[in-house]
Amino acid sequence: MYDKITPPTTGAKITFKNGEPVVPENPIIPFIQGDGTGIDIWPATEKVLDAAVAKAYKGKRKISWFRVYAGDEACDLYGTYQYLPQDTLTAIEEYGVAIKGPLTTPVGGGIRSLNVALRQIFDLYSCVRPCRYYAGTPSPHKTPEKLDVIIYRENTEDIYLGIEWKQGSEIGDRLIKFLNEELIPATPEHGKKQIPLDAGIGIKPISKTGSQRLVRRAIKHALLLPKNKQQVTLVHKGNIMKYTEGAFRDWGYELATTEFRNETVTERESWILGNKEKNANLSSEENARMIDPGFDSLTPEKKAQIVKEVETVLNTIWESHGNGKWKEKIMVNDRIADSIFQQIQTRPDEYSILATMNLNGDYLSDAAAAIVGGLGMGPGANIGDSCAIFEATHGTAPKHAGLDKINPGSVILSGVMMLEFMGWQEAADLVKKGLGDAIANSQVTYDLARLMEPPVEPLKCSEFADAIIKHFG
Repeated sequence: MYDKITPPTTGAKITFKNGEPVVPENPIIPFIQGDGTGIDIWPATEKVLDAAVAKAYKGKRKISWFRVYAGDEACDLYGTYQYLPQDTLTAIEEYGVAIKGPLTTPVGGGIRSLNVALRQIFDLYSCVRPCRYYAGTPSPHKTPEKLDVIIYRENTEDIYLGIEWKQGSEIGDRLIKFLNEELIPATPEHGKKQIPLDAGIGIKPISKTGSQRLVRRAIKHALLLPKNKQQVTLVHKGNIMKYTEGAFRDWGYELATTEFRNETVTERESWILGNKEKNANLSSEENARMIDPGFDSLTPEKKAQIVKEVETVLNTIWESHGNGKWKEKIMVNDRIADSIFQQIQTRPDEYSILATMNLNGDYLSDAAAAIVGGLGMGPGANIGDSCAIFEATHGTAPKHAGLDKINPGSVILSGVMMLEFMGWQEAADLVKKGLGDAIANSQVTYDLARLMEPPVEPLKCSEFADAIIKHFG
C-alpha cells in the first residue's frame, strides 16, 4: 500500500460519520514535520501534545504518530518535484485526521501551492482560524484582549480555484474577445463595459453548495459556544459583486432561516421582533419605517416589499421567536468586507464567528492574527466532511531552521484545535492553560521576548515547550 513509509503497528483509524469524527482511544495520526523550521517546531509540538494527553487521561488515551512527507523533505525521499507523494495522500485519506508544519511553496516546477492542493484534493472546504489573545503577548493593539473571533473561510472556491489565463495567451485572448463581442453586449446591465485587450483573466466561482456548507459548519460551531458568543457574521463585498459575494450572503441567510430556523434569528428579524415587543400596537408600515430609515424616500414598490417582509417575519416566527425568545438564538448578521476590517479593531468584542469567502478570509485571518500577537500564535485547521488537516499558519523561515529558536505556538495551538475536534477537550484545555501561563510569566521565544516591555531573555523553542508543560499544573 505504501512505497517508502510504514504505519505504526499500534493504534486505530479515525473515521467520519455525518461529517463528524469518530475517534478511538489510540488514534493513528499522520504528521508532516514541515520544511525549514519544521525541524524545530514539530518536536516541540509533539512533546507538548503527548504530555497533555498523558496527564489528562492517565494512559487511557494515546496518539500513535505516523510520519509522512510533503514539501522539500518529500523531494529528498521520493525524488525531484515529488512535493506531495501518493504515500502521503493515501495516509491522510486512510487515517482521516492529520497535522502539519509549514511547507515551502514550490518554485519552478510541480504544484502551485501545497496547502491549496491538499485542501482541494480532500475537499477541505472550511479553513478555521481562531484569533484569541493570551495575556502577556506583545501586540500593536491597545486592547487585544477584546478580540476573540473564529474565522470560517471557504477553502475551495473563489479565485483560489486557480482558473486563470496569462495576459497574451491564446486562450486568454480568445476569451476576452468572446466576452467583449458576445457576452457583455448581450447583458444590458453591463452597458458598454469592455475588458482591456492586454489583460490577464481569472474566474471567480462562488456556488450555493460551497457557500452553504461553509455557513452550516459555522452555525454548528456557534451552537457550542457560550450564549454571549453565539453569533455568525457573513462577510462579503456584495455591494459590488452582487452575483458572487452578494449571493454568498443571501445563501447564508437562506440556510440559517430554513435548516436552522429554530436556532437562529437574523439581525433584521431581531429589529422587527424587538419593535413589536416595545409597542404591541405598532403597524407593519411603522415597523418597516423603523428598520429602514430611508423608508419614506423609497418607491411604492420598495415600500410594499419591506412591509411584506415585516408581516412575513411576524406571521412565521413570532410564536417561536417573539417575546424576547429571539435573544436566546444564534444571531446571524452580515457586514461588508472593508467595514469588518475596521470593526475588528474598533469594536472587536461585537463579533464571534466570521464566515467568509476564500480571498476575504485570507486577508481577514492574518489581520486578526496580527492584533493578538501575529502568525507565530495563529493556529489553523482545514476541515471537510471526511478529513481534517491542522496546520501552522506561518511560513518556513528557513534561515532559522535548526537553531532551536522559532516560536512553535502556531503548530501547538493547531494541535489544540485538533484535540478539540477529536473531543479530547481536557487535554486541549491543559495546553491552553500551559501556554497562557508561560506567556504571562514572560517565558517566551525570541519573537515575543524582543517585543516585551522591557525585553526579556528568550527561551529556545524546546525550552518553550518545557515551560508550557510545567504550567499544566
